[in-house]
Amino acid sequence: MVREQKEDLLFCIVDAHAITLPFDPVELKRRTLALTADLIAVGLDPDKCTLFVQSDVPEHTELAWYLAAVTPMGDLGRMTQFKEKSADKDFVSAALFTYPILMTADILLYKATIVPVGDDQMQHIELARETVRRFNHRFGNVFPEPHGRLSTAPRIMGFDGEGKMSKSKNNSVGLFAPPDEFWGKLRTAFTDPQRLRKSDPGRPEICNIYTMHKAVSPEETTQEVYANCTQAKWGCLDCKKVLWEHLDRELVPLRAKRAALDEKMVKDALAAGAAKASAVAKGTIAEVRSAMGLGSGAVR
Repeated sequence: MVREQKEDLLFCIVDAHAITLPFDPVELKRRTLALTADLIAVGLDPDKCTLFVQSDVPEHTELAWYLAAVTPMGDLGRMTQFKEKSADKDFVSAALFTYPILMTADILLYKATIVPVGDDQMQHIELARETVRRFNHRFGNVFPEPHGRLSTAPRIMGFDGEGKMSKSKNNSVGLFAPPDEFWGKLRTAFTDPQRLRKSDPGRPEICNIYTMHKAVSPEETTQEVYANCTQAKWGCLDCKKVLWEHLDRELVPLRAKRAALDEKMVKDALAAGAAKASAVAKGTIAEVRSAMGLGSGAVR
């Protein structure tokens, strides 16, 4: 994202998605600003791209309602994430069920064609594509079909080995967590369940630590990790130590940049981003309303 940022790229902090599960309003606000600071610290430049908060552009939720009119309930019920997050819950919000429609609105509002996602979100991207086809068939050629783009590490598992890394599952660690806390979680992270002793050959292809190496370590290090793991020359802790060295080296300058940001700088960046995003969003919504026959035409 940092390498490819340019003026027509948008990065949206999706706080409206965060309310599909029980939440603390004060904590939500804090995390929204904290995530913004994180993104700026890792290299997103608000002067080169559009960085904004979802709820600051109300056209996101407006378009989601319009798209709900062309989205079958059966498709939503088949979404894997809904099944996982609603399992064994006493209360399941309608927002959790319709979450993919809002995600589709996030994409289509800006007529985005490329969406960086993890592989767990590819099902939602396909739903967005089907929604585009239904909408365009009924109301005219308004939206392009989006495509998902996966990184070299499209799914990072949680440190506990139970599903993907997720704050809601408490199996993650913050990028800017104190070094001791970060290493403490990484040191105890789940690896290959069949590797009980150091003398047992490892299976990097199913090991979460190796997946993270592919994302952050140089190619030569990744090859070294693979060889030493499969040949049982390194234990899992050795692989983790090397991963931590590369992670920490990357994070040292980012921590300094993060510490230099204050709340005013973050809010100013978000205000500028929301203004740019709103200009695009209003144009799309006007086009959608016209195509669907919405509005009286009396309001200027």
